[in-house]
Amino acid sequence: MTSPNPRILVLWADRTSTNLGLRALAEGTESIVERRWPKAELTFHTQDSPDTPLSKRSVLRDVFRSRGPIKRELSRYDMILDTGAGDSFTDIYGLRRLILMAYVQRTAARAGVPVILMPQTIGPFDSTLGRMIAARSLQQATSVFARDPVSVEYAKQLGRRSASESTDLVFALPRPDHTGPIERDVVINVSGLLWCENPHVDHESYRRSVTALIDGLLQRDRRVALLAHVLDSTVTDNDVPAVRELGRQFGNSVEILVPDSLTTVRGILATANVVIGARMHACLNSLSVGTPAIPWAYSRKFAPLMDALGWHTHVDLRTTPDPARETLALIDSTDFTVARNRVRQLLVGTDSRMNELGATLGDIGVRQTAP
Repeated sequence: MTSPNPRILVLWADRTSTNLGLRALAEGTESIVERRWPKAELTFHTQDSPDTPLSKRSVLRDVFRSRGPIKRELSRYDMILDTGAGDSFTDIYGLRRLILMAYVQRTAARAGVPVILMPQTIGPFDSTLGRMIAARSLQQATSVFARDPVSVEYAKQLGRRSASESTDLVFALPRPDHTGPIERDVVINVSGLLWCENPHVDHESYRRSVTALIDGLLQRDRRVALLAHVLDSTVTDNDVPAVRELGRQFGNSVEILVPDSLTTVRGILATANVVIGARMHACLNSLSVGTPAIPWAYSRKFAPLMDALGWHTHVDLRTTPDPARETLALIDSTDFTVARNRVRQLLVGTDSRMNELGATLGDIGVRQTAP
């Protein structure tokens, strides 16, 4: 009989992370687990969690030892739920991160611990080594869930024919009980990742586009708030410095929003007319609380997921000559009452997907006995 109190490790998501997207993945996973195992013991690890043995440095200390730090840690659990940090199962962020993820998956599988790849973006893998590592990881996983159809097809091309489509874990979170008036108009999430030099887009162009967007909105007498979705930390790509810099530039014309929790940010998003964001989870958080969003896409992960949700309103920063102008045109032409109704219809489908995921997870079961 499966234990009613399994020990479950959630990988690459953290309920205390300064990245509110990782918090959404962690709490969404927790919500799914609670539907099947209300008394499960959950542990969360990212490569940056304090004192984690699951770090890049630990791989070398573990690989040639029968009881290395990673092996010891993984042997404690009855099931491992790998969120892939939403979009990190790829080699576009470098092979070191992918190798760490793959090594942890392989070590758990060898120990007989079920490894479930939770709904996430799969790929792209631009290197031959990256594709080899990914193919092996996909083959040895107990189950594989992708959050968009392009990722499902990518997994199948790499040999995992049984990959299943779901949707992002943010949709497993409870929605704020907001029945009052809309308190904010346009909330812009400014990405610290794109604000500085990065491998995705020209950061100077991104800065000019954000500034032009704010200017255009203010000229239209729209109320503008600037939101940090990755909070202040020693990590250089957090959103707070970018938001503060724009706050100094525009002064009292804009509101600065630096939330202190996932609950706070979801409450903020629920009170907005529309959210514009380059952090995908800022946009997913927005949709999941019923607020229309205009994602500023900078990678392959955006469009397939948004299209699968039935939400086709997004601007691609890589191909759009003038993102600010295109976004302002969308703002001018959108009836946001109608748009909110579209989001409500979208949520019917995501609720169904999350219920299906919970049921499937229960059918998979956990390891019968743990060391």
